[in-house]
Amino acid sequence: MFMKKHLISALSLATLLGVATPAAAVEGPGIDALKAYKSGEIQQEVVMNRFFLKAERFEVAPQFGYVPNNPFAQRFVGGVVLGYHLSETFGAEAQLSYSPDMGEADLKGLTSMLVYIAGDSASEFQQPLDKVTLAAAFAGRWAPLYGKINLIGETVVNFDVYGVGGLAMLSKVDYYATYGGPEDIVVLNSRGNSVKIGAQAGIGMNFFINQSVALKLDARFNIYPDTIPAYDPNEQPTEQRLYNNFVTTAGVAFFFPKMKQRLYNF
Repeated sequence: MFMKKHLISALSLATLLGVATPAAAVEGPGIDALKAYKSGEIQQEVVMNRFFLKAERFEVAPQFGYVPNNPFAQRFVGGVVLGYHLSETFGAEAQLSYSPDMGEADLKGLTSMLVYIAGDSASEFQQPLDKVTLAAAFAGRWAPLYGKINLIGETVVNFDVYGVGGLAMLSKVDYYATYGGPEDIVVLNSRGNSVKIGAQAGIGMNFFINQSVALKLDARFNIYPDTIPAYDPNEQPTEQRLYNNFVTTAGVAFFFPKMKQRLYNF
């Protein structure tokens, strides 16, 4: 009889505990946090624990590059980008670049071929071309993608992908090339300087070396209106069309002030 009473008491206590435990869990903070996460009240970024933080930091990036879409002249470019990052995603920047004009020395073979063929046929052919020497741009930057690449073993490279859009101002020298005879095949005749204002759009990537330095790859379209080409010296066209000065660059970006220290790095 004594053992029977103790067994009944133990069963009753276990039943009370079994009922009370779920009730306490329903009211606990863990369940509330799970509900908040499932409802979307807690937002988390896809890539957590960023190795590199840009928000409220300045950027200075010397760049060197090339204009691959100019068919008549080789155009090498040097410049600098000055930027400020409002957040990890958005920023504003100004870009200044210079491309030296080397006269006939930087013309491509296509220019010589065209004027040679026309000169050999005794026509009044002239080949219009231009060389952008100075360029300035003011743009906004949007960096929606941040990621990490495991290249070799345990080496992890952090990177981001960004797009830019804004206004560009281009200062260019306008030429026409003519046949100069068997010795000097190409003669450049300047038509003066002109300044064009247009739109700039581009894309780039930063590969972060440490918390202050990054390698930068960048490609930008500078689109501006200008008159259609005139191949006859007696023509003076007024019709306009859009042109594109496409610039690809590589450089090194320096960020300051110093990034706030983290407890750990990834």
